[in-house]
Amino acid sequence: MQIKTAEFVVSNQEVSKCPTNQLPEYAFIGRSNVGKSSLINMLTNQKSLAKTSGRPGKTQLINHFLINKDWFLVDLPGYGYARVSKSAKKTFQKFITIYFRERKQLISAFVLVDIRHDPQSVDLAFMQWLGEHNIPFSIIFTKADKLRPKAIEKHIESYKNKLLEFWEEIPNYFITSSTNYSGKEALLNYIGGVNNEIANETNKSHFQ
Repeated sequence: MQIKTAEFVVSNQEVSKCPTNQLPEYAFIGRSNVGKSSLINMLTNQKSLAKTSGRPGKTQLINHFLINKDWFLVDLPGYGYARVSKSAKKTFQKFITIYFRERKQLISAFVLVDIRHDPQSVDLAFMQWLGEHNIPFSIIFTKADKLRPKAIEKHIESYKNKLLEFWEEIPNYFITSSTNYSGKEALLNYIGGVNNEIANETNKSHFQ
C-alpha cells in the first residue's frame, strides 16, 4: 500500500469528539521519546504531519489523521517519563484508557518500542493490559538504524523470551527505522491487507 494523501482532522481529549464515521482506525502509542512522531511522518511521506520535539511527552491529545481518504492513523499520547504534571498525566492516561475501551472503529493498536533497550516493564505492562481487554495489537520496534543486525536479532530474541513468559505466542511485530525507511513497506502492506479484508467482509454482508 502507498500513502497518497494524509491530512490532519482533529485533536481532542474526549472519545465522544472523535470522528463519527466508521472508517477503520489504527492507533500508534509508545513510551515518550520512542520516535512515534518521526515514524508517522516517515510512513505518510511528510516532514511535519506529526509534531516532533526534543521534549518527550509533547503529544497529549488524541490526534486523527485521515489516510488515503479511507482510514485513520491515530496518534496517542506517550506513556512513561513525559515532563508534565501528575494531574495532566492522569488526565491523558485516562482518555487513552477510554479510547481503547470504547472506540469501536479501532482495528488494531501499534505499540512502539525502542529496539536499543532491553524489555521495559512499562511496555510489557501496557501490552498485558491490551491483551486482558482483548484489544488487537502489533509491536513496532523503532530506531533499528542505531544497531547492527546481530544486535537487532539479540534484542528481538530477548523480547520474545520475555513475552513468552506471559503469552502463548508472540504478537505480530515490525522492525523499523525512520532514518532509512526500513520496515515501512511491510507495515503499510499489513495495514492495507487488513483494510482489504474489512472491505471484503463488508461487501459480503451487503449481498447476504
